[in-house]
Amino acid sequence: MRMTCPLCGARDLREFTFRGAALARPEGDDWNEAWHDYLHLRDNPAGESREYWAHAAGCGAVLLVTRDTRTHEIFAVEQARGAGA
Repeated sequence: MRMTCPLCGARDLREFTFRGAALARPEGDDWNEAWHDYLHLRDNPAGESREYWAHAAGCGAVLLVTRDTRTHEIFAVEQARGAGA
């Protein structure tokens, strides 16, 4: 499989490292149920998903990838901005 890095072009998938689902962070710094859910509970959707990936063996960019979890088809890859990942 190949993924296209916006900075480096098409590369072998082995150059990339999965960083996790692209989830919205809860507001505030105090520990509460929203933070517990954000850190510990994950859905496992079948279908389209947005995820963070790192081009670990390349430029090091953090990428936001939209893909189908059933077929692994990649629909979009963009450089993450302000992701904190």
